[in-house]
Amino acid sequence: MNSSIILSFSTASLLSDPGYYILCVVLASAVLLGIHFMSKVETAKRGNQISALAIALGIIITLIKKDILPVWLIYPGMAIGLIIGLILARRVKMIQMPQLVALLNGIGGAASAIVASFALITMYQSPEIFGKTTASLAIVIGAVTLFGSLVAAGKLHKVLPQKPVILPAHEALTGILLLILLGTVLLGGFMNVISVTVLLIVMLLFAAAFGVIFSIRVGGADMPITISLLNSLSGVAAAIAGFAVTDILLVAVGGIVGASGLFLTQIMCRAMNRNLMDILLGKTALQGKKEEKAAEEPVAKAEEEKEEEAKPADPVEVIKAAKSVFIVPGYGMALAHAQHLVKSLAQKLTSGGATVKYAIHPVAGRMPGHMDVLLIEAGVPFEDVYEMDDINDEFKDADATIVIGANDVLNPAARNAEGTPIYGMPILNVDQCSNIIIFNYDLQPGYSGVDNPIYDRKSGVWVIQGDAKDTLVDFLTKL
Repeated sequence: MNSSIILSFSTASLLSDPGYYILCVVLASAVLLGIHFMSKVETAKRGNQISALAIALGIIITLIKKDILPVWLIYPGMAIGLIIGLILARRVKMIQMPQLVALLNGIGGAASAIVASFALITMYQSPEIFGKTTASLAIVIGAVTLFGSLVAAGKLHKVLPQKPVILPAHEALTGILLLILLGTVLLGGFMNVISVTVLLIVMLLFAAAFGVIFSIRVGGADMPITISLLNSLSGVAAAIAGFAVTDILLVAVGGIVGASGLFLTQIMCRAMNRNLMDILLGKTALQGKKEEKAAEEPVAKAEEEKEEEAKPADPVEVIKAAKSVFIVPGYGMALAHAQHLVKSLAQKLTSGGATVKYAIHPVAGRMPGHMDVLLIEAGVPFEDVYEMDDINDEFKDADATIVIGANDVLNPAARNAEGTPIYGMPILNVDQCSNIIIFNYDLQPGYSGVDNPIYDRKSGVWVIQGDAKDTLVDFLTKL
């Protein structure tokens, strides 16, 4: 009896307004700490666990603080969500992670839109301008995130065309829809001239149209930016919904997700030489026409010394003799599920006395960090994985570079092929290496549609065509 009284007193004190605010600060700080840990490969797992625990505690505290523990309908829904989450975690392959992330971004946006919709219905006839405006804004952003993410996931999963789909007057249509959505937010916040049901339908329809039109134009080249931006929008929608329902914890966590997603989007934009406003207005990179002949520059020491085509040496012997080898993984490696073979190749080289480093472009794969996750999953040591800025100056001194299913992220045409989607994009300086061995499915251009001049090098380049899993097995056998 005494223990239950003490427990009730402790809970009441802890979840009084001051205690609740302190808990919110602690949990928000834990989420920030988790994100900080996730910025480094070796601590990413721990960061994920910390953030997940903080969110779980946030759910429990919210149920207690808002006095909704007795609402039994919540628990079957949570159980269903838990089961679905466990199934997805078990069945979704690492190669499918980008589309799953896009889908989860959409679900987050949908949840915010649902919460904000009930808030708007509750206060629609009241004079509460701030609450109605934030609810309307959360509905719009949440719905845009949902439908934009569904299109992105569909493109990534090849249910929808991966190439950009351009509608007539696409940019103008995007701008018009933005203005209409702004009008519906103002209408919901300041005027009660139509019924709330009609307003919600109008909001959802135009938000869905904008989300689809925004995402459908994005091609493979800009997909990493789109995923990061949608992740940011899901957090922004949650934060604004938190304002609408006066929940400080939802505001804090949603703001953190929105801000971190926006920072990541800016990093992706710099890495791909894109302008965020162009992405928002539908001016995304289009698959370019093939360059007739880009102005060629000296791309390697060997090419500078030889003008005529030299008799190609055996790439196996080149690799055997190399003491410094860089490996550049790309989406083709992920498609072929060849990351474990790549690790085996690195181990064989290391056992022969070579130093092996993995060079990762910020947008390699289909989402930020995709290549890092695949390599670490295969057991590649953290210290062997390098970001582009940390390793780019070393390519010229390496004995050999092995490319596994990458193209655009190392295409030298980005330096001089004006008018193409990759022009100005920072690339890995693979072309500065004297010996380059490329394992690609074929010689076709990457998602950008721009031919890669490395393939035309007269010496020091070997392209081994075919599925990376098969060609690597053959290569390993010869080693």
